[in-house]
Amino acid sequence: MNTKSKRFVLLGTEIEPGDNVELNFSLAKLHSRTAVNVPILVNRSKKPGPTVLFTAGVHGDEVSGVAIIRELIASKINHPLIGTVICIPVINIFGFLNKSRNFPDGRDLNRAFPGSNKGSLASRVAHELVTGFLPLVDYVVDFHTGGADRFNAAQIRINPNRPELKPLAQLFGAPFIVHSRLLAKSFRASCQKQGVPMLLFEGGKSNHLDQEIIEHGLSGAKRVLAHLKMIPAKLHPPTPKQSSIIVEKSHWIRAKHSGMFQACIRLGDLVAEGDIIGEITDPFGKFNRKIKSTNSGYIFNINEAPLVYNGDALFHISTKYSHE
Repeated sequence: MNTKSKRFVLLGTEIEPGDNVELNFSLAKLHSRTAVNVPILVNRSKKPGPTVLFTAGVHGDEVSGVAIIRELIASKINHPLIGTVICIPVINIFGFLNKSRNFPDGRDLNRAFPGSNKGSLASRVAHELVTGFLPLVDYVVDFHTGGADRFNAAQIRINPNRPELKPLAQLFGAPFIVHSRLLAKSFRASCQKQGVPMLLFEGGKSNHLDQEIIEHGLSGAKRVLAHLKMIPAKLHPPTPKQSSIIVEKSHWIRAKHSGMFQACIRLGDLVAEGDIIGEITDPFGKFNRKIKSTNSGYIFNINEAPLVYNGDALFHISTKYSHE
C-alpha cells in the first residue's frame, strides 16, 4: 500500500483523495509548433489503498493494449473503492499517430530507460516515467503485443527470479505465464530496480485489434484490482476460471527456406516433436517444404506474415513448461 508520501503530486499537480483528474503530459511540439500531449487519467478514492499504474502504447503500433485501457476507462473500472488508479492509454503518442513502433527519431522507448531529462525525446519520456510516476505507484500493469506480424497468445511475462510476481501473474489468469529475462534499459527493468512489481501483458500483434486478446487483458486487469480490493469482488471475481500454463523455457522455430508461409496449427496448441506445423511454398507450384516441430511443447506465438525469408522466426514454442 502506498505510504511513501502524504502528498500525491503528479506532473506538478497535487491530487487529493477523492479527486478524479485528467492531466496532460506534454511530450513535445510538432514542426508546426502544435503541442502534442499525452492524457493521463488519475482516479483517487477517499479511502487509502494501493496505487496501480496501467500503461499501454509504449510502442505506438501496439493498439490492443490501448483498447484494453480504453475499456477500463469506459466501464469506469478505473474508479477504485480504495487507493488510486492511474491510466496512460498511449505513452508513445507519436508512434500511435503514425502507426509506428518507435519515436520520430527512430528510438524504441522500451530501450531508453531509465532515461535522462537532457537526452533524446524517448529518453526524456522514460525519465519522467521513472522519476515522476514510479515513486508514487505500488504496481504496474503494462500492455504490449507481438511485433510486426508475430501474433502472441495472451500471456503474462515475469522475471522468474522475482517469486512475488508469480501469485499476481496467476490471478491475472492469462492462458500463459512466460518466464522472460529482463531486457536492458526496458521499463520492466526500471520497475524492478525501483522495487515496483510489474506484470507485462503480451497479446495479439501490431496494428491489429483482436477482441479475444482485449477480453483477456481486461479480465486480468479486473482480477488484479479485485484482488487488491479496489473494485467489488462480487462483480469481478478475482479467481480465474482456468489455470495458466507456465512456460519456463522456450525457443523459436525458424524458417529454413524463403517463400510463402502458412501455419497449419492454431495458437496455443500443444504439439509433439515431429508434428507438421506449417509449410513454405513458392508462387509457381514447384516448391513445398513442410515445417516440423523441433520438440513437444505449446505454440504461444505464430508469425502471420504470408512471405518469409530464410531465418525468420515462425513459431515460439515452449521447451519446458508446467501447469499450476
